[in-house]
Formats: sequence, structure tokens, C-alpha cells
Amino acid sequence: MFDALATWLIYDLAGLKGTPFGDAAHFFVMDVTKILVLLTLVIYGMGLLRALLKPEKVREFIRNRGNLQSRFMAVGLGAVTPFCSCSSIPLFIGFVEAGIPLGVTLSFLIASPMINEVAVVVLASIIGWKFTALYVLTGLSVALIGGFVLERFKPERWVEDYVWKIQMGQMAEIEEDKSLRARHEYALGQVREIVGRIWKFILIGVGVGAFLHGYVPAELIVKVAGDGGLLSVIGAVLIGVPLYSDAVGIIPIAEVLLGKGVPIGTVLAFMMAVTALSLPEMIILRKVVRVPLLALFAGYLAIAFVIVGMLFNQL
Repeated sequence: MFDALATWLIYDLAGLKGTPFGDAAHFFVMDVTKILVLLTLVIYGMGLLRALLKPEKVREFIRNRGNLQSRFMAVGLGAVTPFCSCSSIPLFIGFVEAGIPLGVTLSFLIASPMINEVAVVVLASIIGWKFTALYVLTGLSVALIGGFVLERFKPERWVEDYVWKIQMGQMAEIEEDKSLRARHEYALGQVREIVGRIWKFILIGVGVGAFLHGYVPAELIVKVAGDGGLLSVIGAVLIGVPLYSDAVGIIPIAEVLLGKGVPIGTVLAFMMAVTALSLPEMIILRKVVRVPLLALFAGYLAIAFVIVGMLFNQL
């Protein structure tokens, strides 16, 4: 129905069919309407459920579990809980205060911004379930392995001193009202907050994708992106670092890159770098950890994303 709406507005009503601008405008209208509608529906539904899932409940769920079990739980909860950076940092503090191993906490921090249920639904509806499954499985693997790797460096020594002194009770809490009306109001609030926070990134992401779709020849994009070799994957990761976008906002660009023939591994590495290795994300994380741990964290992610990109390009 979104394709039909864009066709009616751009091709039939405006008469722009067959022009680069018309193709770009059609892509823009179709993707913006689709993403915003999906966002609203999914965020509202998850908001109803999240009214029962306060951040401290996540902490308590992982607390006192076995080492391996707690790691899988942390990665799984990072993927299904819609916590952004502003929530991830208080959770980091709460995990530390609760005595949860720092390797488990870092696994959660990797998975949380990179994978969430909203991005999965939108990604699957636009690009397809096969690519979505690859993105989710590789993201979970990077997060799980990351916890094991990073804890070998004894990262506790690089956590800011004040973090050890902050209590979880200082984190914002969801009201205890469990009535249907309260959950409805909370879900609506989530829609207003999340859509209000990322709609600009969606427009920018779709706008870039629309420009690439309408004006840039496939041959040029493939030439710039390379043949899927090591240098092209490293370049994709480096380009993603200074960018800042929600996982949903980067999807339209990934859609066009795949459609233009860019290797799937290169696109995966780029998406992961934008969502989990962006400069703003590192600046936020610097509030709770010192430079050595921040450099170690970023270095692991960069290497992991390059390996993921190369692996899928070779396959």
C-alpha cells in the first residue's frame, strides 16, 4: 500500500515517472511512510509490554546467574529491550553496582544499540528476513564474544570511580500503575518520545537513500564501495564511525546499497559501525569509562565488524 501511495502521488498525480527526480521522490515517499507507520505500531506494542520491564528488573533478572547463562541473558536482553544510549549508561552503572561481571555488562552494551525489535521489524519488511537474520545473528555473536574478549584485559580498573558509588535507585523508574489505561498512556508516551527523537534521522537516511536510488548509477556505487575486499570493508567501517543514526534510520541507505550491488558483508559492517561504533556513542560511554577501556571497546568492535564484513563477502 505504501508503494501504491507513492506511485499515485509521484507518478500519477505529479507525472514524474521515468525521471531521476521522480524515482528518488517515489523511493522517499514510500520508505518514509512505511517506516513511520511501522515504527508507530511496533513502538506502541512494545511500550505496552515494557511498562512491566523496568531497567532494574533487567538487572535483577541477570543477577546471581551462572557465568555463561548470564552472558546469554545479557546479550538476549540487549537485543529485545528498546534501551537507547541514555538508558544503557544507567544500566551500566546498575550492573556494576549489582556486582554483575563487567564482561557481561559490556556484552549488553554492544547488543543494546545495535539490535532491537523495532529495527528488526522494519529491516525485515524493507530488505527481507534473510538479511535481517544475518544482521541479528552476527550482531549477537559480536556482543557475546566481545564480553569474553574484553574481560581478559581486566577492564574494571578503567571504570570511573564514581560509577562504583552510584546506586541503581537513582535511575528513572516507570510508574507502578499497572492498569490498562496507564500502560496505554505509557505506550503513547514511548511513541512520542522515540519517534520524536529519531524522525529526523529517518528523513536524512531515506533522503540519502533516495538520492542514491535516483541519481547515482549502480556502477559508480559498486566502484566506490569496492569489490568486497579488505580495504573496502575497512573503509565502510571508518565511514560509519562519524555518522550517527538510530538502527532504523540507516536501513534505507542499506537497502539502496544492496540494491546497487554493494557486497552484503560491506553493508553489514557499515550498518554495525553506524549503530554501535558511532562517535556520539563513544562520547556518551566516556562518561563512565576511562580512555583505555573506551579504546579497547572501540578497537574490538572495529576489528569484529571488519571480520564480519570479510566473512560474508567471501561466503
